[in-house]
Amino acid sequence: MIPNSLLQRLASWCPWLLREEPKQPVKVLVTGAAGQIGYAIVPMIARGLMLGPDQPVVLHMLDIPRMADALNGVRMELVDAALPLLRGVVTTSDEAEAFQGVNFAVLIGGWPRKEGMERKDLIAKNVAIYKSQAAALQQHAAPNCKVLVVANPANTNALVLKEFAPVVPAKNISCLTRLDHNRALGQIAEKLGVHVGDVRNAVVWGNHSSTQFPDASHATARTEHGERPVAELVADEKWLSEEFVSVVQQRGAAVIKARKQSSSLSAASAACDHMRDWVLGTPKGTWVSMGVYSDGSYGVPDGIFYSFPVTCEKGEWSIVQGLQIDDFARSKMELSANELDEERSMAYEFVST
Repeated sequence: MIPNSLLQRLASWCPWLLREEPKQPVKVLVTGAAGQIGYAIVPMIARGLMLGPDQPVVLHMLDIPRMADALNGVRMELVDAALPLLRGVVTTSDEAEAFQGVNFAVLIGGWPRKEGMERKDLIAKNVAIYKSQAAALQQHAAPNCKVLVVANPANTNALVLKEFAPVVPAKNISCLTRLDHNRALGQIAEKLGVHVGDVRNAVVWGNHSSTQFPDASHATARTEHGERPVAELVADEKWLSEEFVSVVQQRGAAVIKARKQSSSLSAASAACDHMRDWVLGTPKGTWVSMGVYSDGSYGVPDGIFYSFPVTCEKGEWSIVQGLQIDDFARSKMELSANELDEERSMAYEFVST
């Protein structure tokens, strides 16, 4: 008879070995898979960092035709990595093939912002891309497919996707603000000299742009004296309302300046965090930030994708209600909502042309 202690160790190392019926593989689509973020995220997914250590996956990887050789190179490396959870790889530049039967879609591919481009130009380029992908999503993806938009402008790309895939419930489409949320936790942890795992319940409100509002007023940190409010531990209102907000807002630009490329590893990790919590649930008493379709909570206009604090359970997200919002926070939240409203108007303008 196998001792319980050994069974527990086996369960932690290889959860699938102790299942009476191993989980069936699910199909996960990554667009822009030959790019920097795509290259970082596909092995994370195949190692179970997104959907759990006992969930086999078939990866669908999409990129534009001129990236076909690079995409095949990524496929070759996945084969060479001998990843036990990886049950198949599809590489393609055809959207219909890429979206066929997928249960989860991580949309990283998009038109990048280039020097001299205005926000309006970026939106115009991406409207066409996400209008086409919306059609593929609606026609070919599995029922109840969960979608995460990473490509910028992420909130408005998610809105375009929703508008042109009306059969897909709005609750199944989200955009990535978890990277900003994780950056906020990291800055608080560094300020307090604690482990980032001891900090929770920061909030990122609004757009994934420089108008976002990183909010530490509801965050707490574990100390040797118990869990305490971050604002009390920091005891520096100027840092919380100015430096902290600015550093998180501008962190992406700082990374580009330092490494001459945009955030890739941290973005891939955040996308895995986002989907894992959405699918497997958030820890009790903890919320995370997700860009979701507004229902009017906290006075945010409906009809836009806006970052809220959410909890997740059984594959569904819910906006955390009842948080106290002071005048300073309200002004910052409205600024980001106004920007998203402007982006929506621009997107609709290009949709109709």
